[in-house]
This record gives sequence, C-alpha cells and structure tokens, in this order.
Amino acid sequence: MIKNLIFDMDGTLIDSSAIIANSINYVRSKLGLPPMQSHLILEAVNDTSIHRPKFFYGVEEYAPQHVEWFREYYAANHHTQTVLYTGIRELLEEVRLHFGLALATNAYRESAELILQHLGIEHFFDIIVCGDEVAHPKPAPDMIEKIISFFGCEKSEILLIGDGKTDEEAAKNAGIGFIKVNWGWQRYEDAIESVEELQETLLQLRNL
Repeated sequence: MIKNLIFDMDGTLIDSSAIIANSINYVRSKLGLPPMQSHLILEAVNDTSIHRPKFFYGVEEYAPQHVEWFREYYAANHHTQTVLYTGIRELLEEVRLHFGLALATNAYRESAELILQHLGIEHFFDIIVCGDEVAHPKPAPDMIEKIISFFGCEKSEILLIGDGKTDEEAAKNAGIGFIKVNWGWQRYEDAIESVEELQETLLQLRNL
C-alpha cells in the first residue's frame, strides 16, 4: 500500500522553465559566453548523461561564483518567471488528505523556498529535501533515502512523481516506484498526460 508521495518540483509542480534558462544564461553572460537557447538548457537539465558544468559553462565543476550569480538572478526574478501548473494546488489539497507528502528538488534550499513561499504551496509538504542538503542530488538516491527515513516507511509504501530521466533514475536507484508526468519540459510516450489523470491515479493507490 502506498502511504507517502514524493514530488519533484521543477517541471512537475512548477513551470520554472523561464527562470532556470534565464538564470543559466545570466551566469553565461557574466562569463562572457553567448546565450544558449532555452530548449537546449531545459533538455540538458533532465539529461543524466550530460556533464552539466561543462555543457553550461565550459568548466569541470561549478565554482562558488557560478552559484552566487545563479542565485542573484533567481532571487530577483523568481516571482515573475515561475507559475504553478494548472490544477496543482487542487491536486495537493486532495492528496494530502490521504498520503504523507514530500518534495525532492535539486534546487538549492534558498531558491526552492523563494518559489514555494511565493506560490503558497510550501505548507503541503511534511518534508522538503533540496540539492544542497545531501551529498549527491538526483539521480542519486540520497534525497529519497532521507525522505524514507523521515517517514519511517518501507520502500514499497512510497513513490516518486517526476517529469524526466533524472527523477526516473533516482527512483530506480532508490528502489521505489515512479510515476512520470508529461507536462514538463520534455515529451514522453509512457507518461501521465494531465494533472487530472495524475490525481485519479494517485487516489486509486489508496486501495492498493
């Protein structure tokens, strides 16, 4: 029986495509690099085969300055460049009556809190785990393992809902179930097509 749900944030609950692409291009501008097309940035965010620091900035590892510049743009613009996907608030209101809810995002805590508070959904989650709070973010299983420990549940009692390969691999690496949604930044053949369909699917899990 599924007792707890883990949600990804970007591309699953929140359309943050503009703020992420623009924040990365802001860092690129600081480095003297030309802007990168938004669709290439968003594809790379969910492509676990890409070495992202080299792809985005031509470096082997992110430097503190890269993070600082990213956060600078993010903090100044998140309120105008992020929105909830239609129906998400209603979905969370319904499913929290039946499941424990967690959020697992590779975003930094500071950035995640800015968005979640601005959009008014932070209170739906019993635990929020961010990319800078574990040794290895998704697709590593660290976040999921931390959430499982928090709930004290079995792996068979929890699943992850996300929009891409990063989430799918994280669920697989942690040994839990996964539901893929199809309204994020990429399109898939084997994914749930609407928030309404997701809500119906999740509510059906109450009886399994």
